[in-house]
Amino acid sequence: MKSRSMKQEKTPSGTWVNNPASYAGYSSCADDDCFNDIHDTDQEIISGLSDAVYNMLEGIGENPDREGLVKTPERVARSLRFLTKGYRQDPEEMLKKAVFSESYDEMVLVKDIELFSMCEHHMLPFFGKAHVAYIPDGKIVGISKLARVVEVYARRLQVQERLTQQIRDVIQSVLSPRGVGVVIEAKHMCMVMRGVEKQNSTTTTSAMSGEFLSSQSTRSEFLRLINR
Repeated sequence: MKSRSMKQEKTPSGTWVNNPASYAGYSSCADDDCFNDIHDTDQEIISGLSDAVYNMLEGIGENPDREGLVKTPERVARSLRFLTKGYRQDPEEMLKKAVFSESYDEMVLVKDIELFSMCEHHMLPFFGKAHVAYIPDGKIVGISKLARVVEVYARRLQVQERLTQQIRDVIQSVLSPRGVGVVIEAKHMCMVMRGVEKQNSTTTTSAMSGEFLSSQSTRSEFLRLINR
C-alpha cells in the first residue's frame, strides 16, 4: 500500500477528530441555517482520509490511479466528513438557543422526520423516519429544533438503539418536560445488502420518559398519532 499524502501545514483543528467537543464553535450561532452544513477547511484531515480510501481501493483489487477513480479518494473523504458532521455539532447548545416560556401543557409531536445515518459496525447506511414528542412543563422549543436534534445525532456512526435514546435524553435534559417519547423506524443496508439479505425488514426502536412511561393513555395517544 502506498500513501498519497501531500505535506500539509498542521493546524489546531487537527485535534478535532479525537475531541468532538472542540467543534463547539461551529454550533454556537443564533441562525438556525448554520446547522445545515459545515465547511471543511482542514486539508490535513481530508488528506488523511483520502489516503485511507486510496489504500482501500487497492485492497479490493482496484487501480486507484485509473481515470474514473483518480478523484474518488477525496470525494469519499469529503462525503464522510459530511455524513459524520454531527460529531462537530452540539445538540444541547442548539436546543438551548430556541427555548421559550409558554404555558402550553399538551403533547407536541413532530412525526415522519427523515433520517439518514451509518451503522458503526459496517459503516453502511440505515435510513427511515423518527417521531419525536414531548409534553411541556413551562418551556417549549422551536419545532424545527426537534428535527435538528435528530439530524445531529444521525450524522454520526450509530446504532439505532443509542440514537433513539440520545434524542430522548437531550430533550429531557434541556427542557425538563413532563415526558419525552421517541420512535424510530429504519431500514438497515447491513441487513439488506449483506449478511441475511432480508430486503423488506424494518427495525423499530422506542425511548420514553416521564408521562410517556407512567401514563398508559399518554403512551397510547402518542403511538396512535404516529400511526395515523
